[in-house]
Amino acid sequence: MADPKGFLTTPREVADRRPVPERVKDWNEVYPGGPGKALLPIIGKQAGRCMDCGIPFCHSGCPLGNLIPEWNDLVWRDDWTGAIERLHATNNFPEFTGRLCPAPCETSCVLGINQDPVTIKNVEVAIVDKAWESGDVRPQPPEWLTGKTIAVVGSGPAGLSVAQQLTRAGHTVAVYERASAPGGLLRFGIPEFKMEKAQVERRIQQMKEEGTVFRSGVNVGVDVTGTQLKQRYDAVVVATGATAARDLPVPGREFGGIHQAMEYLPQANRVALGETVEDQIVATDKDVVIIGGGDTGADCLGTAHRQGARSVTQLEIMPRPSDERPDAHPWPTYPMIYRVASAHEEGGDRVYAVSTNKFVADDNGQVAGLDLVEVELVDGKFTPVEGSERTIPAQLVLLAMGFLGPEKEGFLEQLGVELDERGNVKRDKTYQTSVDGVFACGDAGRGQSLIVWAIAEGRSAANGVDAFLTGSSTLPTPIPPTARPLVV
Repeated sequence: MADPKGFLTTPREVADRRPVPERVKDWNEVYPGGPGKALLPIIGKQAGRCMDCGIPFCHSGCPLGNLIPEWNDLVWRDDWTGAIERLHATNNFPEFTGRLCPAPCETSCVLGINQDPVTIKNVEVAIVDKAWESGDVRPQPPEWLTGKTIAVVGSGPAGLSVAQQLTRAGHTVAVYERASAPGGLLRFGIPEFKMEKAQVERRIQQMKEEGTVFRSGVNVGVDVTGTQLKQRYDAVVVATGATAARDLPVPGREFGGIHQAMEYLPQANRVALGETVEDQIVATDKDVVIIGGGDTGADCLGTAHRQGARSVTQLEIMPRPSDERPDAHPWPTYPMIYRVASAHEEGGDRVYAVSTNKFVADDNGQVAGLDLVEVELVDGKFTPVEGSERTIPAQLVLLAMGFLGPEKEGFLEQLGVELDERGNVKRDKTYQTSVDGVFACGDAGRGQSLIVWAIAEGRSAANGVDAFLTGSSTLPTPIPPTARPLVV
């Protein structure tokens, strides 16, 4: 156990972010020097708040099964080498989850029943950031090779985790990525102010030194077909993510200036990293409207601030969540509560319980505004509130309403895999698809989900692939493909 009285004597404390007027002028992480460094002065006492529960429900909240009480205790005892060993035992990329995961482990923390939970996510990122600085993160190449070859298509968190596990098991793994560099949405979808891409770069370098091969700029399904991959490799893993974006089919959708979030964010990321993007979509001096109140919408919000938007409004069809855990989401489930991301601190309006009726345009066919109406839930359906219509200005509209699953045309058609009723790739209990030797993990099979679930699926799928190729496997399987977050 950490500090026996820590949860009684130490209040929850998090690191201070950089002042808003300073951070909106650059693309650096919002914490001074990164979250790990910013947390070091307080993190020992925060780790000491862990109660060493008889049944640590934080394990249930985390699909990776992170050994949270163990590394909290090691941090409190100032054993940082031991802490990173326990953290890496279940999580390949804690610097990603420590920055990007919404921390369902914290909402299931036993301490959270009647007071503020342990800052689990902060302890996690402090451990791994310190480990990188001290040299405790090193390549782990296999001692011998099996002679088996595997193609992993997609280099997001699921693809990277399955590739690293299989490489360390001795297989020869090639990761295919259609973008110019590996990382998937970690590199091109997540803004630099949430996670600087140096975090992705050094993990990719570690994986290269372990033996993983990356083939970037290869659009599987076009440059090489799914059939060719099946013929060339002993196994194929689909880790393409859920990239089919949900659209908004209302009048005026065809007007210029209306874009999907994943058209806008990758361009901004490339420019922030020094690349030149022709005809870049920018928010400078524009009234920006973001349709969608989730994390992707918040990413668009922070990006628009840094580009100098005149105003930013984020719309959400659902009512404003409560500040406290609602009765419908009791502990230890993940509650729908009002959350404030760093981007929300920087400005902009958040408008709830509204729906878009139509877009309006100027004389050049460019979006100039949109017509809204307030809505309320009646018998489970969103119903317009009479007399609540209004028009708000918008010269740039960003659609951040989530994703419908993997892209169906091309690669998946060529493989011939079956889809489930939601349009995701169907898997058996070993993550194998309907096609022998073809596996699927992450959002491509689960649907849109969290980074921590993607990594857990990648680790689990690696076990299935390893067993398929060798007859058995000792690789960990944190979750079956049917696992879902805890709900009531």
